Amino acid sequence: MNSGKLMEELQHGTLDERLSGIYGVENLIKTKQRIFLLCERFEAEFDPLAEVLLISAPGRTEIGGNHTDHQRGRVLAAAVTMDVLALVAKNNTSLTHCRSDGFIIKDINLDDTAIHENEKYTSEALIRGVSASMRALDYKTAGFDAVFTSTVLKGSGISSSAAFEVALATVFNHLFNDASIAPETIAKIGQAAENIFFGKPCGLMDQMTSAVGGFVGIDFFDPNHAEVQKIDFDFAASGYTLCIVDTGGSHADLSEEYASFPADMQNIARYFKKEVLSEVDPSRFFAEIATLRPLLGDRAILRAIHFFQETERVLEEIETLSSGDFNAFLELLLDSGRSSYMYLQNVVLPHSQQQGLGLALALSESYLKGRGGWRVHGGGLAGTIQVIVKNEDLAGYRQMIEDIFSKGSCHIMRIRNEGAIRIV
Repeated sequence: MNSGKLMEELQHGTLDERLSGIYGVENLIKTKQRIFLLCERFEAEFDPLAEVLLISAPGRTEIGGNHTDHQRGRVLAAAVTMDVLALVAKNNTSLTHCRSDGFIIKDINLDDTAIHENEKYTSEALIRGVSASMRALDYKTAGFDAVFTSTVLKGSGISSSAAFEVALATVFNHLFNDASIAPETIAKIGQAAENIFFGKPCGLMDQMTSAVGGFVGIDFFDPNHAEVQKIDFDFAASGYTLCIVDTGGSHADLSEEYASFPADMQNIARYFKKEVLSEVDPSRFFAEIATLRPLLGDRAILRAIHFFQETERVLEEIETLSSGDFNAFLELLLDSGRSSYMYLQNVVLPHSQQQGLGLALALSESYLKGRGGWRVHGGGLAGTIQVIVKNEDLAGYRQMIEDIFSKGSCHIMRIRNEGAIRIV
């Protein structure tokens, strides 16, 4: 199918059922418009007769397990309908020609698999890194032409970088590997690209949730085989709506501060001659706190306390959702938020007058008065909070929060059951 044929199918409604299943009926018209614009741009930039694939990789929302994945702990997350869309075609070279809305992406020669220091923190690093990581696993990669568009909020904890990485790996999977690569492997390829080539020491939660889709509980203890548990739960059926509030700040330029979270935790683990905190016996840790204080400092100890409590809390959250005890789940969500604020310390940005996350959390607590849940979302320090609101409170809450931050800052989230996929 070329881009012209794809536009015809959009106009004739051939893809309506497929797209509604992924994005929701309420988002069908907007989704078709996005794809139509992708087709128009592809034809303007590349060969309009080329055989194309339409690839989608979702963003994710973290439900529980704040900063536990990089210590091979447990997380509870869900894929959302915000996604990276790519329209791609082979070009029979070793070069990638990628175009994206909002910024320029340079062409990359995939035969050059070296790490380029001047590419750190760029899209080019992720393209080169995904390809190199796939080749290291004996998968095939080659050049392609592509146009990308994204509705994933950048630098806000919904993980735009992971969605882009997973989209790239899915492109290579379908163009050159007969769709033979498992979602779990796709996720690890994306993580390797971000850790090694992009330069950000992230865990695996974002990529895994984007690749797998739906509500997932993930235990990362075994580095070679994460345990992924699909959870059948619908927020809307419980009379609540899941929201992400964008406070206007971004952690895109806070890589050093973000890296301090795993660094502090790993320093504690190394004291016990372990690689990560999930390998440390919590009782031994608590018994050694007096010794740890002068060696590693109180901040590292507090962050370790957060990890040990948070990774266990995920098990309770999964149990309450699975049993339908939503009120108990909300209490656990609030406990998670308090732990992130007080122990992990990823709500307040050091040495800054801008405290958008703390303000949004305070306003949410004041307005909802125990009717729902609220917590920092994602990496923290700036970006977004997550709020679970009773449906009857939603309009008022949204109006209140948008009057203070900005119109459109309160995003209503829809859980997406499918992970990274080839749509056509």
